[in-house]
Amino acid sequence: MSYTIRPLDASTWAAFAELVERNNGVFGGCWCIGYHPECGQKGISHRAVKEDRVRTGRAHAALVLDEDGAAQGWCQYGSPEELPGIKHRREYEKDAPPRPDWRITCFYVDKKHRGQGIARVALEGALDQIAHAGGGLVEAISEVTTGRQAPDRFLFSATVELFEQFGFTRGRQVGKHAWIVSRVCRDPSD
Repeated sequence: MSYTIRPLDASTWAAFAELVERNNGVFGGCWCIGYHPECGQKGISHRAVKEDRVRTGRAHAALVLDEDGAAQGWCQYGSPEELPGIKHRREYEKDAPPRPDWRITCFYVDKKHRGQGIARVALEGALDQIAHAGGGLVEAISEVTTGRQAPDRFLFSATVELFEQFGFTRGRQVGKHAWIVSRVCRDPSD
């Protein structure tokens, strides 16, 4: 199957929303705001928060569309201000790495389309979008899966092995299987 990558913005909001609704709000109704500053606030609509962020250019993701134009997955990225939430924060802050320009925090692939390379396509799309936005140091916290079976619910940040295929290197372990990975992404016009 061939896929198209589009940025998550006002023009792709409907496709993104349909994917999230098709998957019961994703991760228990998160709507992919788990790393945004609004996460944890009482009385908010996650859908409304995400839609407002998308329509005002304060949320970024590489959206993966299939041949029919239906969204089947995404990779969320943004600045540390846009995505201040960090997995394993206490361990991360013990010896914090250099402040990144960008964070990759979350992947999602429709349940019926897993194992088809959508996360890989989404990561490639996110890195391309980051490069065209000026590039810089990109950071993620991901899980090592070599030698173990990891439940899907732990892989919302993809795998360290996938990131390494895109030139990321391991910095420091911050959880039993979690690592900080990073790489510099260059603007193609440089």
